[in-house]
Formats: sequence, C-alpha cells, structure tokens
Amino acid sequence: HIEPTRLEFLPYHWLLACVGNPGYLKYQDTSTGQLVVEHRTKLGACTTMTQNAHNAVIHLGHQNGTVTLWTPNLPHPAVRLLAHLGPVVGVSVDQSTGGRYMATAGQDGTVKVWDCRNWKGAVREWATRGGGAELEWSQKGVLAAVTGGSVNTYAKPGIQAAFVGSAPPPLYLTHPIPHRPLTSVRFCPFQDILTIGHSAGLSSVLVPGSGEPNFDSSEADPFENKKARREREVKSLLDKAIDSIFLQIQPDMITLDPEFVGSLAPELKLTTAVDEKSDLAFARLPRLERLRVSGKADETEDAAEARSEDSEGEDKPSGKMSKAEKEKKKMRGKNKSLKRYLRKQRKNVIDPKAVAVRERLTKQREERKKAIEVARGGGVQPEKSSALDRFKRAS
Repeated sequence: HIEPTRLEFLPYHWLLACVGNPGYLKYQDTSTGQLVVEHRTKLGACTTMTQNAHNAVIHLGHQNGTVTLWTPNLPHPAVRLLAHLGPVVGVSVDQSTGGRYMATAGQDGTVKVWDCRNWKGAVREWATRGGGAELEWSQKGVLAAVTGGSVNTYAKPGIQAAFVGSAPPPLYLTHPIPHRPLTSVRFCPFQDILTIGHSAGLSSVLVPGSGEPNFDSSEADPFENKKARREREVKSLLDKAIDSIFLQIQPDMITLDPEFVGSLAPELKLTTAVDEKSDLAFARLPRLERLRVSGKADETEDAAEARSEDSEGEDKPSGKMSKAEKEKKKMRGKNKSLKRYLRKQRKNVIDPKAVAVRERLTKQREERKKAIEVARGGGVQPEKSSALDRFKRAS
C-alpha cells in the first residue's frame, strides 16, 4: 500500500480495503496476507471512503464530485454517480435501513441523501455553513453532520422523505464546539454517544436514541472480555476457512444485490427448440448457428472445403494437421470460380430445420408483442368478420 489515506475492514470476508493518493483501491486478505485484487480508479487521489455493511460494497468519493461503488469482481465501478459540483468530503451509508440510503457532503457546501435502489436523484438536499461536512449514520438512523464549528444531528423520517427544494430538514440536536477545525465524527456502537475529533483532541456528545439498545451477543457483544474476543476471532477464521474450502465463498461474490445467491435463473425469452430436441436461447447460440437460423449463413465454402479436405485426406494418414498446414490452407481457393458457381447454386437451398426454427422464433416474437400490448392495456384488436368465414375449415 502506497500513501494510504483511508482504510476499511470487511469483517465477514476478512478483507482490508485501502485507497490512497495514487488512486488505487486494493483488497488484502488479512487471514493469509495476500493481495486479492487492486483496482485503478482513474480519478486521482481519494480521501473519502466508507463501506456498506449490508453488501460489503466500498463507496469512494473523488475530487471531481463523483461517488463510485466498487466490488472485488469488477474492474470498473458498479455505480458511478455525479453527486456534487466540487470535491466529495464525506460519505456515509445508513445501517438501520439495510444500506438503502447514502449521505454525501461536498466542498460546495451541500449535503445530499440518495436512495441506493434507483439513483434517480437526491431524496433530500440542503446547504450547510462552513463548507464541506463530515457525515456519519448511527445504528438507529440518526445522521450527524460536522460543519464549521458545530455538529448537527438529523433524525428519521425527515432526512429520508422526498422533498423538493433545498430547505434543511428539522434539527434533532445541535452542539457548538470551540475547537477548530473539526476533522472527524463517529457514533459509539450500542451507546448514545457521538465522538468528534478536532484540533485539541476528542469531544463526546450525548445523542439520545442513536444507539442500538438490543444486541446479539453471538454477533457483537459490547461486554466481551479479552478471552471472548480471542475465541470469536478464532471461530470466524475457522468459518472463513471452511467456507472457502467447501462452500467456495470468495470475495468475488460481493455484489450490489446480495440476495442473488440461490435465486432462480430467468426464463428463456426466445428458444430454438424444434420437436423438443434442444432448447437453447437464441442469444446463446454460436454466431454461425445464429446466421444459419436467420438464413444469412454462407455454407458453400464450408461444404467445398470439407469435400476438398476429404479428397486430400484419402492419401494421408489420419491425424491432426500442424499449425503451418492450417495456415497454408486457410486462404486457399477462397475466390475460385468453382466456389463462386457453387455459392450461386446453393443460394436457394432450403434447410427444413432452419426454416422450422425461424418460424418458431417469429411466432415467439409475435406472442411477446401481444403480451406486451395486453399488459399495457391496449389489448389485441379483434379480427373483422367476413361473409366467407362460413367456408373456413375448423382447425
């Protein structure tokens, strides 16, 4: 790690995420010491980072006002969002709602709350005094913003309700601090204590209702001693080793939607089954098969090459051709007059299987169009009756 500025630890994966001045996001496995992956953000030095505890996705705030979401299995951001007109100085994710809301603060003096499910725009936006703000969500959904020489806290549902305009939400609690500059802010887990870091040290403020009153001792015990902490670390390491060996749970499974594991595959839209012999999606077919089904494949060259290879292979022993022979025969006779003649002759040849697949695909497309029209409410226009309908045969 070179010149790191922010660190985040993913406890369930035992990964240490690091970002610094070079602009590289690195994941290191703390159980083995190996560097899992490193991503080049291409956005310069980064001084703002947080994690979503619900899905272990890393949120980065950059100097050009963008916020990017990163996972170990993608070399590019999973989400790229232009949040502010200046550098992003604060990012935090709400734990009480399962990571649904994200708060960002920029050097332009604005604080915005985003819905992580659609990214269609800021749910709430307001201006702050003193420029950029440090942000932090508590376990019960209280948002703390440190700006200028004071710390302001906002409670639900005011900060999560959609509001048009830039009016600030109602304050829950405010506290002035004489020591400047204010550098950081953190909530104490399972307690109603907010700690602010400044030039003279630390200051603590009581924020009633910000901490989680009910805790699970098997998940996180605030009263554990040194021996219990050691046992918990050993147990989590053994669980990680067993999962990586038998269940194959790797850091690559970190995604925006953690519930995709165990879900059913989507139903195929267009299939190419003829007489129920094979049922493959049209998009999954090889390119030659798709061209053949569409009637755009030129099979004359393949047939001519096959006949020429059969005639040449009668005198040679059976075996694979070398690479030099394949390159030698690759462009042989591509433009011969005989092949042009055969191409014209086979232009009107009809393959019954390809015709059947083509008809099936056309029928499926028409059914999909009708279903979409019915779903939209338009319905299907009934056919007009005719005097000659009496002579139609019953199908």
